[in-house]
Amino acid sequence: MSKHLSIDETACAGHGICYGAAPEIMDCDDEGYPVLVTDPVPESLLDKADHLVRACPEQALELRD
Repeated sequence: MSKHLSIDETACAGHGICYGAAPEIMDCDDEGYPVLVTDPVPESLLDKADHLVRACPEQALELRD
C-alpha cells in the first residue's frame, strides 16, 4: 500500500527540520518552506517519513494512505 506525506502549509512555519533530516523526501522552496521530492513515499523511506511527522514542531506533516 502506498503512503503519501502531506504538508499543511497553513501550519508550517518553515523550521527546516523535515528537509534537513530527509532531503531524499523533501526539499525547500525559495522561501524555506518544504516541498515534496517524492510522492508516494518509497517503502524504504517510510520509517524516515514517520520520524519527520513526529519531529515536526508545528504538526504540519501527515503520513496517509
